[in-house]
Amino acid sequence: MTTEMQEIAITEEKPLLPGQADPAKDAEMAARILLDQGQEHSIETPHGVLHATLHGTGNTRRPAILTFHDVGLDSKSCFDTLFKFEEMQEIVKNFTVVHVDAPGQEEGAAGYPNGYQYLPMEQLAEMIPAVLQFFNFRTVIGVGVGAGAYVLSKFALSNPESVEGLVLVNIDANARGWMDWAGHKLTTLTSSVTEQILSHLFSQEEMCASTELLQSQRERISKAPNLANIELFWKSYNSRRDLTIERNSTFKCPVMLVVGDQAPYEEAAVECNSKMDPTTTSFLKMADAGGMPQLTQPAKLTEAFKYFIQGMGYMASSCMTRLSRSRTTSLSSSYSMEGSRSRSRTLSQGSQGGQLPPSPSHTMEVSC
Repeated sequence: MTTEMQEIAITEEKPLLPGQADPAKDAEMAARILLDQGQEHSIETPHGVLHATLHGTGNTRRPAILTFHDVGLDSKSCFDTLFKFEEMQEIVKNFTVVHVDAPGQEEGAAGYPNGYQYLPMEQLAEMIPAVLQFFNFRTVIGVGVGAGAYVLSKFALSNPESVEGLVLVNIDANARGWMDWAGHKLTTLTSSVTEQILSHLFSQEEMCASTELLQSQRERISKAPNLANIELFWKSYNSRRDLTIERNSTFKCPVMLVVGDQAPYEEAAVECNSKMDPTTTSFLKMADAGGMPQLTQPAKLTEAFKYFIQGMGYMASSCMTRLSRSRTTSLSSSYSMEGSRSRSRTLSQGSQGGQLPPSPSHTMEVSC
């Protein structure tokens, strides 16, 4: 009897030597870095090209979070501190986030030629639907600061079916009056563009204190290669018209107005709140916060944003933030009483944070 010998190839799995790279881990790390940096896109719109940065996988079951920055900032300098904040990561992981830059304001943007006519604020708002169509977003939750809050407000008023919620920081719904116009003209003669924009971003108290944040923003704006573009955006914002906001004819979605108690637009935000529907509007005045609460108070704003989203019916089982976990009061019971009131809610958060009720149509239960 003969026995046939068969050759069998055996692959030996050897452990990696010290210092040897693991291809799988390298790929995972590269994917994480790409996700953190975001995917940049140039989007064709009826009024030109718009730059947008997408973070996430495009979950269509939930609305996307769409941001729009203020004058003198781009999407990174305006929102990176907030959206990279530790407590914000729970929200970021559950929603697709897209940061939109106004034309010519993105990092590395080429300067416009002399005589270029920048788009008015109304046309900037008309560019947003192309972003939703490009990414196949059905609805969004808008987060805007200053000029960005105005643009997203115009978009929401014209496209109510596309907006599930709005977070408006430092909103000024009014056009410049004659006194403001005269004061602005005088300022343009005596102050540089950089100083004009800084007085828009910071209060007089902050300007006098000359904080480290103010100094860094002054240096960033004054040395920006696209400073001419920033000036065009600034002039467009100053030429805005009144937003058509009335108690019986306003936004069709929940709105959270946010302003610092030392912000230059505190009175404007209070006035805007008085015109809003009190059953769908939350007003958050943040103590110890100046004109840029998304940079100076990310913890408080994250907490407020999480409650706002929960009030809309999303992330119901979300854990509370650190500020909330330190409280002993039953949040759900206090929110139930608050939600039954038919008045506008004005909240003031101190150094320890404050309770922010959700939209009155929902009773939020928070569990950890």
